[in-house]
Amino acid sequence: MLNLNNVEVMYDKVILVLKGMSLDVQQGKIVTLLGSNGAGKSTTLKAISGLLKSENGEVTDGSIIFDGETISGLDAEEIVRRGIFQVMEGRRVFEHLTVEENLLAGAYTRQDRGNIKQDIELVYSYFPKLKMLKLRVAGYLSGGEQQMLAIGRAMMAKPRLILLDEPSLGLAPLLVKEIFSIIKRINEEEGTTFLIVEQNANVALSIADYGYIMENGRIVFEGAVEQLKANEDVREFYLGMSDQGKKSYRHVKHYKRRKRWLS
Repeated sequence: MLNLNNVEVMYDKVILVLKGMSLDVQQGKIVTLLGSNGAGKSTTLKAISGLLKSENGEVTDGSIIFDGETISGLDAEEIVRRGIFQVMEGRRVFEHLTVEENLLAGAYTRQDRGNIKQDIELVYSYFPKLKMLKLRVAGYLSGGEQQMLAIGRAMMAKPRLILLDEPSLGLAPLLVKEIFSIIKRINEEEGTTFLIVEQNANVALSIADYGYIMENGRIVFEGAVEQLKANEDVREFYLGMSDQGKKSYRHVKHYKRRKRWLS
């Protein structure tokens, strides 16, 4: 469904962030992109969704292909119309609008206006709490409720691919588990494909089919989830485990000098 081939992204025509980024996302799958802060994960999503322009960034080399057609350089609105929707880090709901008005905003680009009401009910079936809060102004929701709303708003655009940027950010562990289980249900029941950027590798790998590890603007390791979980470096540096058990931060703080894929 989606292919990034040797993509380079530059900000302000000076700062090179992505340095030959390549990845594939198969239709109907959940793919996760892992990596430390500053690796270029969010930039990758913005390159796909067309949001780089708002930050004075641009794709300077390589190609981004969706359904066999190049989308790099298209406006974000056109990319949404083609079936890709990004849920931004920090949720970014319309705080002055109600829950239901936020959901209606997600359907802005759709032509099939007659189906919108039933799709709002579909969102409520996945997030029952939102139905109870449908008249509440979004700015007064909790962080978890706003995350649910952000994902629900994405669903209202009827995308075939949803890009999720740090959906667990700032949420309690039990709420993170609930939201990721709902993401898995949406994938299985609606056939929606997901590309998820996430710092919490354990929870991301619990629902993903395939994963990429990114550092310094490029992919350094990839594989099916079972392969990633079995890899010694991934276990130690991303899952906090080793053959001897859990590793403390003190043991891994200099990990960049020791990762085999960086040697």
